[in-house]
Amino acid sequence: MIQNILAWLVGVVSAVISALGYPGIVLLMAMTSMGIAIPSELIMPFAGFLVAQGKFSLIAAATAGAVGENIGAGIAYEIGKRGGRPLILRYGRYLLIDAPHVDAAERFFARWGSVAALIGRLLPIVRSFVAFPAGIARMNRAKFHLFTTLGSWPWCFALAWAGMKLGKAWDTDPRLRAAFHSVEAVVVVVLVAGAAFYIWHRVKAIRKG
Repeated sequence: MIQNILAWLVGVVSAVISALGYPGIVLLMAMTSMGIAIPSELIMPFAGFLVAQGKFSLIAAATAGAVGENIGAGIAYEIGKRGGRPLILRYGRYLLIDAPHVDAAERFFARWGSVAALIGRLLPIVRSFVAFPAGIARMNRAKFHLFTTLGSWPWCFALAWAGMKLGKAWDTDPRLRAAFHSVEAVVVVVLVAGAAFYIWHRVKAIRKG
């Protein structure tokens, strides 16, 4: 089941970005910022691969990712503000949003306060849920979006840069292709395994709930 979900996600990410370009990055990153199970670790490296092919600009791709994160985070903030925890838990299961993830985000926000909107965007898993407790706490909106941008842009840039470097090393120089063949294989396996674990962890938590 997990393999099928992961294969479907890879297909969705590549199809949406290939078809829509930068707006596709915005759309997908908005979804992941709302807690929907589309890992940014799949989205931005593929965008970086297209940078290596000359179809995207690295800066523009990272910026599109950060814009998408702000849009999704803004929606998640409003859900938290208007509906609170009960609404998130009642309907979130249909998007693979479960109580343990919301709990973790709330504890993180309680510990770090407003700066959690910045730090949380640099951390896997937490980054997809931190907007909900920010909304519940009614964090200042201007500060929320400023911190979201400051945390999101470096994350998006780093993932896109990794995808770009991998794409360039593979496509432009046969010697580099030979030299980095084993390294590339490891990177791909790690990325796919990480994404698979992410999906598996969330599906398992939903089933327990």
